[in-house]
Amino acid sequence: MDKAKTYITDEEIINCQKVADTFSELFDNEGLIILNAGKYGFVKLQYFKFPFGFDTMDSYYNSKSLFDDLWDEWLHTQLINLSSDTPMADMDYDDILKCLPEEKRKELLDKRFYFAEKTGVDNLLVEL
Repeated sequence: MDKAKTYITDEEIINCQKVADTFSELFDNEGLIILNAGKYGFVKLQYFKFPFGFDTMDSYYNSKSLFDDLWDEWLHTQLINLSSDTPMADMDYDDILKCLPEEKRKELLDKRFYFAEKTGVDNLLVEL
């Protein structure tokens, strides 16, 4: 393996760190952590089980894909919390979202813009 190879640009390291910082406190109690892996990009570790470690590991090399994934994690966590102990508990995420009152659905979906703005990174909401 070429030890000098870098998999993420300096600009994306900065942008990914901004995205990670924006979401980090939201996932403190969710068993999810985002780590800067230097020239290898950023790593999302999830579902820690002692003494075996993390069940899931995903790598990111650009801020948009990291943002999209963390946004989905945040939204899904909200939907799980809202649906627990209700008949919606066994529904999938899209169906739970459809069952919510319009005002609550808009409130949740508008958070995507809030988080994107909070990162300070341009073009996170642009579809590729």
